[in-house]
Amino acid sequence: MGWLISVLINAVLFVALAGYFPGLHVNSFLDAIIASLVLSILNLIVRPVLVILTLPITMISLGFFLFVINAITLLMTDSIMGYAFDIESFGLALVIAIIMSLVNIVLQMTIIRKK
Repeated sequence: MGWLISVLINAVLFVALAGYFPGLHVNSFLDAIIASLVLSILNLIVRPVLVILTLPITMISLGFFLFVINAITLLMTDSIMGYAFDIESFGLALVIAIIMSLVNIVLQMTIIRKK
Protein backbone atom coordinates (compact mmCIF):
# COMPACT_ATOMS: atom_id res chain seq x y z
CA MET A 1 0.00 0.00 0.00
CA GLY A 2 2.85 2.38 0.81
CA TRP A 3 4.40 1.77 -2.61
CA LEU A 4 1.17 2.69 -4.39
CA ILE A 5 0.85 5.89 -2.35
CA SER A 6 4.46 6.73 -3.18
CA VAL A 7 3.81 6.22 -6.91
CA LEU A 8 0.74 8.49 -6.77
CA ILE A 9 2.62 11.15 -4.80
CA ASN A 10 5.41 11.11 -7.39
CA ALA A 11 2.84 11.43 -10.18
CA VAL A 12 1.28 14.45 -8.48
CA LEU A 13 4.77 15.91 -8.00
CA PHE A 14 5.52 15.43 -11.70
CA VAL A 15 2.36 17.32 -12.69
CA ALA A 16 2.96 20.08 -10.13
CA LEU A 17 6.61 20.52 -11.09
CA ALA A 18 5.68 20.53 -14.78
CA GLY A 19 3.49 23.54 -14.06
CA TYR A 20 6.32 25.26 -12.21
CA PHE A 21 9.32 24.47 -14.45
CA PRO A 22 8.96 25.20 -18.17
CA GLY A 23 11.59 22.57 -19.04
CA LEU A 24 9.52 19.68 -17.66
CA HIS A 25 6.68 18.50 -19.87
CA VAL A 26 4.05 15.92 -18.88
CA ASN A 27 1.20 15.33 -21.34
CA SER A 28 -1.40 14.06 -18.88
CA PHE A 29 -1.87 12.74 -15.37
CA LEU A 30 -1.96 9.20 -16.77
CA ASP A 31 1.46 9.80 -18.34
CA ALA A 32 2.67 11.09 -14.97
CA ILE A 33 1.46 7.89 -13.29
CA ILE A 34 3.20 5.77 -15.95
CA ALA A 35 6.39 7.84 -15.56
CA SER A 36 6.19 7.36 -11.81
CA LEU A 37 5.83 3.60 -12.27
CA VAL A 38 8.81 3.55 -14.66
CA LEU A 39 10.84 5.59 -12.18
CA SER A 40 9.99 3.21 -9.34
CA ILE A 41 11.04 0.20 -11.45
CA LEU A 42 14.31 1.95 -12.37
CA ASN A 43 14.87 2.77 -8.70
CA LEU A 44 14.34 -0.89 -7.90
CA ILE A 45 16.62 -2.31 -10.61
CA VAL A 46 19.11 0.28 -11.88
CA ARG A 47 19.64 2.58 -8.88
CA PRO A 48 21.30 -0.04 -6.63
CA VAL A 49 23.82 -0.83 -9.38
CA LEU A 50 24.59 2.87 -9.84
CA VAL A 51 24.96 3.35 -6.09
CA ILE A 52 27.45 0.47 -5.85
CA LEU A 53 29.44 1.65 -8.87
CA THR A 54 29.67 5.21 -7.56
CA LEU A 55 30.20 4.35 -3.90
CA PRO A 56 33.64 6.02 -3.60
CA ILE A 57 32.48 9.37 -5.01
CA THR A 58 29.28 9.14 -2.97
CA MET A 59 31.30 8.71 0.20
CA ILE A 60 33.67 11.56 -0.71
CA SER A 61 30.71 13.87 -1.40
CA LEU A 62 29.04 12.82 1.88
CA GLY A 63 26.07 11.35 0.02
CA PHE A 64 25.26 14.35 -2.16
CA PHE A 65 26.15 12.34 -5.27
CA LEU A 66 22.95 10.36 -4.65
CA PHE A 67 21.07 13.38 -6.02
CA VAL A 68 23.04 12.97 -9.26
CA ILE A 69 22.06 9.30 -9.36
CA ASN A 70 18.41 10.31 -8.86
CA ALA A 71 18.75 12.82 -11.71
CA ILE A 72 20.20 10.09 -13.94
CA THR A 73 17.24 7.81 -13.19
CA LEU A 74 14.89 10.69 -14.02
CA LEU A 75 16.64 11.15 -17.37
CA MET A 76 16.38 7.40 -17.98
CA THR A 77 12.65 7.68 -17.29
CA ASP A 78 12.54 10.54 -19.80
CA SER A 79 14.24 8.33 -22.41
CA ILE A 80 11.85 5.44 -21.82
CA MET A 81 8.69 7.58 -21.82
CA GLY A 82 9.47 9.43 -25.04
CA TYR A 83 7.35 12.46 -25.86
CA ALA A 84 4.87 11.90 -23.00
CA PHE A 85 7.40 12.89 -20.32
CA ASP A 86 10.26 15.23 -21.15
CA ILE A 87 13.04 16.84 -19.09
CA GLU A 88 15.08 19.32 -21.11
CA SER A 89 18.43 19.30 -19.27
CA PHE A 90 20.50 17.52 -16.67
CA GLY A 91 20.46 20.61 -14.44
CA LEU A 92 16.69 20.61 -14.39
CA ALA A 93 16.67 16.87 -13.68
CA LEU A 94 19.00 17.51 -10.75
CA VAL A 95 16.73 20.24 -9.34
CA ILE A 96 13.67 18.01 -9.76
CA ALA A 97 15.50 15.10 -8.10
CA ILE A 98 16.37 17.27 -5.10
CA ILE A 99 12.80 18.59 -4.76
CA MET A 100 11.28 15.12 -5.12
CA SER A 101 13.69 13.67 -2.56
CA LEU A 102 12.89 16.36 -0.03
CA VAL A 103 9.14 16.08 -0.53
CA ASN A 104 9.28 12.28 -0.28
CA ILE A 105 11.32 12.47 2.94
CA VAL A 106 8.83 14.87 4.53
CA LEU A 107 5.84 12.79 3.43
CA GLN A 108 7.39 9.54 4.61
CA MET A 109 8.08 11.07 8.01
CA THR A 110 4.54 12.39 8.37
CA ILE A 111 2.02 10.47 6.26
CA ILE A 112 3.52 7.12 5.31
CA ARG A 113 5.18 6.67 8.71
CA LYS A 114 5.29 3.01 9.78
CA LYS A 115 4.08 2.29 13.28
